[in-house]
Amino acid sequence: MKKRLVVLFQGDSITDGNRDRGTDLNHILGHGYAYIIAAKLGNEYAHLQPSFINRGISGNRVSDLYARWNEDAISLKPDVVSLLIGVNDAWFTVNDQPGGFTDRFERAYRHLLQETKEVLPDAKLVLCEPFILKTSATAEKWALWWEIISRYQQIVLRLAKEFGAVHVPLQAAFEEAAQKADAEYWLWDGMHPTAAGHDLLAKQWLAAAENGRVWE
Repeated sequence: MKKRLVVLFQGDSITDGNRDRGTDLNHILGHGYAYIIAAKLGNEYAHLQPSFINRGISGNRVSDLYARWNEDAISLKPDVVSLLIGVNDAWFTVNDQPGGFTDRFERAYRHLLQETKEVLPDAKLVLCEPFILKTSATAEKWALWWEIISRYQQIVLRLAKEFGAVHVPLQAAFEEAAQKADAEYWLWDGMHPTAAGHDLLAKQWLAAAENGRVWE
């Protein structure tokens, strides 16, 4: 892990975690997995003073990420870019919204990765698998939710292999956790993690990053 490594977390509300948009160091990382990861790695590698940035925005789809990628990613010159996105892309389709008329998930995701590799060729990519469980917000149209999210999971895995990124598997981890406690205990509405869910997500991220030798 090199000196002053910059780690960028990008995504939707799961990453956003109600983060502060100002300079309050108590809240700028939000209250979720990004905070947990930053706390652990920031403590463990304090002598190197790593920097952690959260630019997740609630409600974002992957096309929204691409639209703001220069400002919220490229210009920050991160050494590590972590992406967790997909549930809102699915939501627009499941709920028959105009924004989901065409599914841009794979093409927008690919454009985003291509541009990142072109401009920041040395940046390490960490792609997190989108996930859901069957609870309040997903139960009614579960078959459609699962059809879309499982396809997105396959796309993320394929893109991770194509772009030499670290892949963070999450669906199986949440399904396994749901055998120990109700699904709502981990994802309170089937999509958004509880405190316990964020900790589970963070642990999966850290394990994948370590196995993928992200810090070299």
